[in-house]
Amino acid sequence: MKTHGQAVSEQFDPQAQAYLTSAVHSQGPDLARARELVAASIPAKGVGLDVGCGAGHLAFALAPLVSRIVAVDASDSMLATVRAAAAEKGLSNIETRQASAEHLPFDDASFCFAATRYSAHHWTDLSAAMAEMRRVVKPGGFVIVIDVEAPEDPLVDTHFQAIEFLRDRSHVRDRSEAEWRQEMHKAGIGFLGYAHWPTRIEFASWVERMRTPAAKVEVLRMIQAEAPREVREVLAIEQDGSFTMRTSLFWGQVPRD
Repeated sequence: MKTHGQAVSEQFDPQAQAYLTSAVHSQGPDLARARELVAASIPAKGVGLDVGCGAGHLAFALAPLVSRIVAVDASDSMLATVRAAAAEKGLSNIETRQASAEHLPFDDASFCFAATRYSAHHWTDLSAAMAEMRRVVKPGGFVIVIDVEAPEDPLVDTHFQAIEFLRDRSHVRDRSEAEWRQEMHKAGIGFLGYAHWPTRIEFASWVERMRTPAAKVEVLRMIQAEAPREVREVLAIEQDGSFTMRTSLFWGQVPRD
């Protein structure tokens, strides 16, 4: 029986290039907002951390604003993709390090900010990962979390988590706004702000990117077809299976000593 870490590697290692070219991951108003926040709050000589960097889009967006950014991921292939793409983009201040979010291999107070994007829903111990992000950020530094936001309504949430897991067996859980606020408070990160945007997911490329087996794709379409009206309306499920989710950004600060 495989561990969750092995499942994550099997899912993402072969698909690193697909995530580099994915429109959902390579662009979005969340990236623009993250840039605005870092530009306004972090000095040019600052050092940042991208946790669960994937194909590196957040690191690419923020690297021009700081002196150095370290991109961390559990996947070797993702890190290799980040290094190659960074070189092509002329971003020589991006470093890579293999590690899990729950065990960051850095000293306390090493970074001016720690950020993560579209990764936290894969973490098995969210509280431990948030505590690690807080630990490695300097007092007065910042934490940025960007991820898929779970619906607050239990009926919609159940359907949404089900299709997420069927499409990607490395999925753990999307969190609601209330859950994210609670996790930040528990980690000792002061809440500063929240923003969210609708993100349309084109069904065919969504399942292709994760190499979802055909049998699971059929079940996904069945769940969508049988979903009650309340679910179909909130997720804006379309005839071809495409739907709209919510991407959210949470901005917090580590208290000063």
